[in-house]
Amino acid sequence: MERARTRKLTLTALLTAVNVLLSQLIYIPLGPIKALPMQHLINVVCAVTVGPWFAVMQALMSSIIRNMVGTGTFFAFPGSMIGALLSSLLYRRYKKVGFAVIGEAIGTGLIGSLICIPVMWMMNTDITVLKVIMPAFIINSIIGSTIAAILIKVTARRGIIKL
Repeated sequence: MERARTRKLTLTALLTAVNVLLSQLIYIPLGPIKALPMQHLINVVCAVTVGPWFAVMQALMSSIIRNMVGTGTFFAFPGSMIGALLSSLLYRRYKKVGFAVIGEAIGTGLIGSLICIPVMWMMNTDITVLKVIMPAFIINSIIGSTIAAILIKVTARRGIIKL
C-alpha cells in the first residue's frame, strides 16, 4: 500500500515537472489566457495513471508553479483542476480512456470556463471575453486530451503502462 502511494506521488511530481516544462514551450496566447494543450494531456495521463486526488494536486501544483514563473494566468486554476477531477472520476467509473477525454473537455471547457467568470470579475476583465475563452478552453482541452488518449493507448499496447 505504501509503495503504491509513493509510486503515485513520484509519478505526480514527475508529470507536474513535465507539464511546467512543456507549458514553457507549447502555448497559444488568447487575450487574457494562455491556452496550454499540454496541461490537458498531463491531466488525462494523471487521470488514468494515478487517480483523482493526485491528478488534482498535479493540476494545482502546475498552476502555482506556472504563475510563480510568469508563464501562467489565474485562469489556469479552475480549468485545470476541475478538468483533472472530472477526467479522473469518469475514468475511474468507466475504465475507458475516452471517458477521461470527455471529462477533461467538459471539466475544463465548460465548467472551468464558467468558473472563470468570478475570476474575471475580480481581475476587472470584461465578461464578454468569455465568448473567446469558452471555445478556446474546449478546443484546447480536446486537442491535449486526444493526444493523451493516443499516447496512453500506444504505451498500453507496448506494455509500458497497464490500463
